[in-house]
Amino acid sequence: MKYLQDINSPADLKKLTVAQLEDVCTDLREFIIEQLSHNPGHFASSLGTVELTVALHYLFNTPYDRLVWDVGHQAYGHKILTGRREVFHTNRKLGGLSGFTNPNESEYDTFIAGHASTSISAALGMAVAASLNNEEDRRVVAIIGDGSMTGGLAYEGLNNACSQPNNLLIILNDNDMSIDSNVGGLQDYLVKMTTSSKYNKFRNKVYQVFKKRKLISEKEKNIVLRFNNSVKSLLTKQQNLFEGFNIRYFGPIDGHDLPGLIRVLQNIKNMKGPKMLHIKTVKGKGFKPAEKAATIWHAPGLFDKNTGERIVRNKIDQPQLYQDVFGHTLVELAKENKKIVGITPAMPTGCSMTYLMRELPDRAFDVGIAEAHAVTFSAGMAREGFVPFCNIYSSFMQRAYDQVIHDVALQKLKVVMCLDRAGLVGEDGPTHHGAFDLAYLRPIPNLIISAPFNEHDLRNLMYTAVYANEGPFVIRYPRGQGEMVDWQNQPQVIPIGKGKKLRKGKDMALLSIGTIGNSAIKAIARANELGISVAHYDMLFLKPIDEELLRKVAGKFKYIITLENGVKKGGMGSAVVEFLAENGFTENRIFSIGIDDEFITHGPMKELHKIAKIDEESILQKIKEVHELKKQAAEENTNGSLVIVRDTLSKF
Repeated sequence: MKYLQDINSPADLKKLTVAQLEDVCTDLREFIIEQLSHNPGHFASSLGTVELTVALHYLFNTPYDRLVWDVGHQAYGHKILTGRREVFHTNRKLGGLSGFTNPNESEYDTFIAGHASTSISAALGMAVAASLNNEEDRRVVAIIGDGSMTGGLAYEGLNNACSQPNNLLIILNDNDMSIDSNVGGLQDYLVKMTTSSKYNKFRNKVYQVFKKRKLISEKEKNIVLRFNNSVKSLLTKQQNLFEGFNIRYFGPIDGHDLPGLIRVLQNIKNMKGPKMLHIKTVKGKGFKPAEKAATIWHAPGLFDKNTGERIVRNKIDQPQLYQDVFGHTLVELAKENKKIVGITPAMPTGCSMTYLMRELPDRAFDVGIAEAHAVTFSAGMAREGFVPFCNIYSSFMQRAYDQVIHDVALQKLKVVMCLDRAGLVGEDGPTHHGAFDLAYLRPIPNLIISAPFNEHDLRNLMYTAVYANEGPFVIRYPRGQGEMVDWQNQPQVIPIGKGKKLRKGKDMALLSIGTIGNSAIKAIARANELGISVAHYDMLFLKPIDEELLRKVAGKFKYIITLENGVKKGGMGSAVVEFLAENGFTENRIFSIGIDDEFITHGPMKELHKIAKIDEESILQKIKEVHELKKQAAEENTNGSLVIVRDTLSKF
């Protein structure tokens, strides 16, 4: 590295010339490539924003000036330049740096950024707050990618930006394609003219003269702005959506031309009112394999930094990933039933909808980062007789909660909502943990809520959702590898709302839901070796819950443990307690294992399960604790009976 090792804060950047800053960009790219080759993370996005990151920290007075990144995928360079270079090797590791921006980690991180499309609204709030606080010198910048611009929240922010007093700068990082001809010629001339300080000073002077003579008001200013935008559209033969929001638009410009980027930002950063700079970048810039296959290199895992070869673990004779089981099963079902379609909000690779896209491209829909739209789009198709499998990560489905209630459940529409990444997900951390779905979906009427114990159950549930159900059906399953090598059973209809006994026992019962039950099997086997006999039941359905099974269990076992890979409050454990209380089972002792009322950090899945106390060892420990309580209660009852007998005999 030529300069990067000496940069510990943005103040060090400001000491360099623009030519030296270009060397910093080279250093930064090489550092990111080297680090992520052996410590996997989000790769291509951060390579594409190197020049932008350097330019922003060079020109703006961070952290006083606010940089609001939309999704932390693109902010690795930002972290490295803001004092975290030496600890960047801990990125996404337990106890290390978060994979996303997080204010708890650094004063330079202004807003947590794990979900997309939030930056404009958050930055607008900061910009308006600066105005109310009379901090006119504080500049606020929102950096949003073209992918995040498909989210409805981004447009809500844009719509509000022109109606509030603010000087917000929005940078649209467009990495969908390389720089094309519209950057040159007349377009390039207009960018240079409209961003020049002389032009804008003249423009402001004219406005102030007109305003002083009462020839124009603030309201009429927006009319003039719209007229200017119309003239620009006429000259460039391009319509511009953003200018329709009365936001001054500049660009597109080459986001990898550092001198040009610095010049334009310097010219527009102090302009009054909301404005947008549109830059074109290449995702994976500087690493040829990533430039050619940006989707694969979004988060490629381990790779050889010299050859670009990805290091993929040998998967022969190993269980499939749950998402792959979903993807292959969806193709099977869709080939048999022409009404089945697949919908995903910008995650076809992650959720394995790509299999359906290859086999039946006309019946697979990637609707972009737009979870609420994905659900209502699915509802519309269901209304016309199709059977949509709407696959959304559990934590992202939180963004479509109203649509699940209003557009699907209320109308009892047959939408199969497949919640991938349910439970703890690992290195992506609290913004991505699917910890809340059981709790937030359980109160909604008309929903069937299920969680498979293994791959066979997943396939059976998908089949049942199509052929034995006429309303909304939720299937939640975890990230990662399944349980069985031989996963391709013949899918069959299973009874809705029925659980199953997995093991007999006499001391206590353990009720689990989902794949976490496999950890319970191991813990129960170890408990058995210690002389503790635990009956194990897989509930399979949270709603409708198997009331007949609960009655039998409560009638036979005083001590009951519930287990789920989700929050305890409102989840399966709560459902069991509610049922027993409402049905007169007042003598039972219930012990819930699940995620406590806290956000779980990021790190390896095994370690997070241990932290949340839902791992095999923690389950065994809970079994031992409950068994000890049972023994103590038995001894107290026995001693109490003897006392009563002695007291009775003494009277005679």
